[in-house]
Amino acid sequence: MKTKKCMFIGLIGLVSLSACSKGDSGGQGSKETEKPKQPYTMMIHGGGVSAEEFDQRFRSVIEKKFPHITFEYASNGKGTNMTDLVSAGNVPDIVRTDTPTLRTGYLDLGLGYDLTELVKSFNYDTNRFNKIFMNEIYEAGGSKALYGLPVPPYFPHVLYYNKDIFDKFGVAYPKDGVTWDEVYELAKKLTRTDNGTTIRGFSFNAMSALRDNTYSLPILDPNEDKLANMDQWKSIFDNFKRFYEIPGNKHEKTVSLENTAFNKGNVAMQANQHSPYLNLPAELNWDYVAYPTMQGGLKLTPQRGPAYWAISQTSKHKDEAFEVIMEMLSDEVQLADSKRGMPATVNKTEIHDALGQDNPVFKGKNMKVIQYYPPASYSPKRKNGLVDVPLATQQRVIGDTFVDLVSNGTDVNTALRKLDEQLKTELANEKAKAK
Repeated sequence: MKTKKCMFIGLIGLVSLSACSKGDSGGQGSKETEKPKQPYTMMIHGGGVSAEEFDQRFRSVIEKKFPHITFEYASNGKGTNMTDLVSAGNVPDIVRTDTPTLRTGYLDLGLGYDLTELVKSFNYDTNRFNKIFMNEIYEAGGSKALYGLPVPPYFPHVLYYNKDIFDKFGVAYPKDGVTWDEVYELAKKLTRTDNGTTIRGFSFNAMSALRDNTYSLPILDPNEDKLANMDQWKSIFDNFKRFYEIPGNKHEKTVSLENTAFNKGNVAMQANQHSPYLNLPAELNWDYVAYPTMQGGLKLTPQRGPAYWAISQTSKHKDEAFEVIMEMLSDEVQLADSKRGMPATVNKTEIHDALGQDNPVFKGKNMKVIQYYPPASYSPKRKNGLVDVPLATQQRVIGDTFVDLVSNGTDVNTALRKLDEQLKTELANEKAKAK
């Protein structure tokens, strides 16, 4: 998963947690240990999560629970990426991975460790987690091994709207349950010029919206070397393309610029992820509703899945590493995360209901939107034995394809054929690397 620059606005400090027994850590079982606890250092690698965020969310909790352990933390940076650490022989005990980088940043480095026996040994209840998140890590690993447990946040998609623009032109706000056709009509009504200022009716994050679509449609076919289901991709492209055919609703030059267009205050609606990392201007008067659905289509919330806490095969402290992971995923910690605005990975209504309560950015917002529809499943992974293209490459290619489509007047069929050719080129490059 790409981790956006950490931006916690008005975060409260870590909730003070009292030491608790193994049975109090949200699904954590028990394992008797009589050996004296000798002090040692445990290294945790958090991927793109900054040291500041790790400290705010986890450090005081695990240091209090495990006073004999000194926790060393590293995140991605010069000389501290996983490949750098493995090359230097400084392999972390605990690794934060995700499904797009599970192979390149974990399994291919020889770090893969199946947590199944530890789950059994500690009588740990994995049913407490969202089943979709558990199923995805199993499938991403290409075996029956459990290579990690899901850590918040995940990133469900929503429809943001600028209340001031709707109020100015006397248009009623969208409501939960809105369809894409209704959003399109609103976009047409609100795209206009006002005292020399262009007001745009609609914007969206092409890369994430196409990647995390309601149909769980993958970009690269799971079983063949081609674009997956071109007819279904055509329907998705057609839906979004029409918004940029509205006179005056011009797409920005790049995906990243379009992704931040809503921040300028002249865009009425934007389809994007709910994320505690989005840096929306404080003066922006916004709210959001459930992600739009196609008329008669699936009523689901598409989402970018979470990261996972994993253990390195080389760790000499696997039992205690698992205990540390259990503590970092406890109900208490996930409740504190939820209050910050981070959607939880556990199936606890009271934790979901607390979303954003302690973050001034989300106070008063329509936070129930996150759970309005059931979550869409993840996209199927490539069949074992088939060469794959990194998801980062796939999403860049499909995002650029859409920008080219709406910027240069290409028709959808031509754009999709070009996308198919680009994917095949990327596959050829990956096959060449594997030789």
